[in-house]
Amino acid sequence: MEINGVPLHPLVVHAAVVFTPLAALAALAYAVPSWRDRVRWPLVVLALVSLVSIWVAYFSGEDLQSDRFGGVTGTLAERIEDHEEWAEKLRIGVTVFALLAFVSAWFHTRTGAVRTVLTVLTVLAGLATLFLVYKTGDAGAQAVWKV
Repeated sequence: MEINGVPLHPLVVHAAVVFTPLAALAALAYAVPSWRDRVRWPLVVLALVSLVSIWVAYFSGEDLQSDRFGGVTGTLAERIEDHEEWAEKLRIGVTVFALLAFVSAWFHTRTGAVRTVLTVLTVLAGLATLFLVYKTGDAGAQAVWKV
């Protein structure tokens, strides 16, 4: 799919690269007890936007690969494959992170172990997501820009 002759993938990737780290940072802020009430809904919204943008980036990347890079071999093919592998991990990671963010918000009023465990899992998933978005983006940049 293209918009004005530009493949959708590089356009939607920018949303994923902006909103996914913002969602992860919101998860870190959610761990601060005095900020929890104020950050709950921004976390949910950012996690949802991140989830949608990552999935759209994933599917548009699949289309881009089959439309323009299907017959590529050699070093470029290896770089694209590396990017695809990181993208698969990111897609799963962001899905888990978003689910945890939603569940944390749903059980926001709980106290004790449930709240603590959900908060810790959400923060850990946010940190993992930050790492995965970096590795995926770096692999994509290496595939496109490394000469």
